[in-house]
Amino acid sequence: MKKSSLFECQHCGYQASKWLGKCPSCYSWESFIELSSEQKEVLKETSKIKSSSKKAKSITKIKQDNISKFSSGDAELDLVLGGGIVPGSLSLIGGSPGIGKSTLLLKIAGNIAKTGKKVLYVSGEESLGQIKLRADRLDANEDKLFLLAQIELEDILNELLKDDFELVIIDSIQTLYSNKLNSAPGSVSQVREITFELMRKAKDKNISIFIIGHITKDGTIAGPRVLEHMVDTVLYFEGEASKDIRLLRGFKNRFGNTNEIGIFEMTPKGLISAKDINSRFFDKDKNTAGSALGVTMEGSRALIIEVQALVSDSNYPNPKRSSTGFDLSRLNMLLALLEKKLDLPLNHYDVFINISGGIKIKESSADLSVIAAIISSFRERPLSKESVFIGEVSLTGEVKDVYSLDLRLKEASIQGIKKAILAKKGKIKTDLKCFEVNEVSKMLELF
Repeated sequence: MKKSSLFECQHCGYQASKWLGKCPSCYSWESFIELSSEQKEVLKETSKIKSSSKKAKSITKIKQDNISKFSSGDAELDLVLGGGIVPGSLSLIGGSPGIGKSTLLLKIAGNIAKTGKKVLYVSGEESLGQIKLRADRLDANEDKLFLLAQIELEDILNELLKDDFELVIIDSIQTLYSNKLNSAPGSVSQVREITFELMRKAKDKNISIFIIGHITKDGTIAGPRVLEHMVDTVLYFEGEASKDIRLLRGFKNRFGNTNEIGIFEMTPKGLISAKDINSRFFDKDKNTAGSALGVTMEGSRALIIEVQALVSDSNYPNPKRSSTGFDLSRLNMLLALLEKKLDLPLNHYDVFINISGGIKIKESSADLSVIAAIISSFRERPLSKESVFIGEVSLTGEVKDVYSLDLRLKEASIQGIKKAILAKKGKIKTDLKCFEVNEVSKMLELF
């Protein structure tokens, strides 16, 4: 009988019956290895669907589960999670090294332990003494918080059987291994097997589990994509380790909205919920050329942002286009629109765009503020920091309305803004002086 072979990509988990030089899923080269016989047996067990005698029911006859969430002790994390932690949930948190993943979760572990719930913090990267040192700084020393320095999955699961833990934190998933497999910790097979066992334990024992995951150079969580499919919640930390502000963004949440973000500030006592954060993303003290204010929506929260533009003479046949925090392809579209509608010779100039504070704009409402900053830099004419630009710009040069305009104008008023340049005010009541601009060509009248 001919022996069947199974090869697996160590970057994304794609499987094939023969060795491939290039992965057709993630396009990485020479990433396929042949799975051993016991690895294939474990894979069959984890993917096996247990037979059940239950019959399908009409959805109208099924009772809805009552999900009771408990607070993490941190308002920003509760916001991202959709109101709190769900018992029996499996959550994955990713982020670059030094961003604050371990710091935040150890702080949360201390908060929950203070309420009388038993918490287990499992670390495969640090000793108990190192964790204790950080806990002293975070004020997380509690009798109900237990530490375990272990990397073998079976020993961790045995520890869970000894006590009634309500929250477990795994730091990190890439350092653990199961003795059922011969592959190294962090490999696709190990990550998949460990996540499956943790998911089963979370559902069986109604334990809330948080998993810390490393990220790759392109910003995605290391390991197979099935890792993100298996968990209930996927959270990503955004920001730079050299800056104080961190953003926690939800990309998947089976128990709440994925549009919310949590904003944290790194302090000597760890990551804390940022207070008065809305005034931290822009400078309103000085009017400078190439700077314009806009308003973006992050979930249910409106944030005032500062768009910075630099337009300079180009020494190359192809001018440079660079964007930080704003989509580069959309920037090229806006530049082409300015050349056609406003006759600005931007094809002879380098253009650089930056969103202050590390915010990444993912909506089109910042189009008008980007255009205002570019014109301001091109003409060397400062814009008032008491004015805000809100609007989406189409390919025809039309300025369109944006959603949640009332919330945007309300936040602008709170931050001391006096004027708003937008597509149409409508029937919204506001203290701001609103100037309606329905065509991008009319922007020149403001300079």
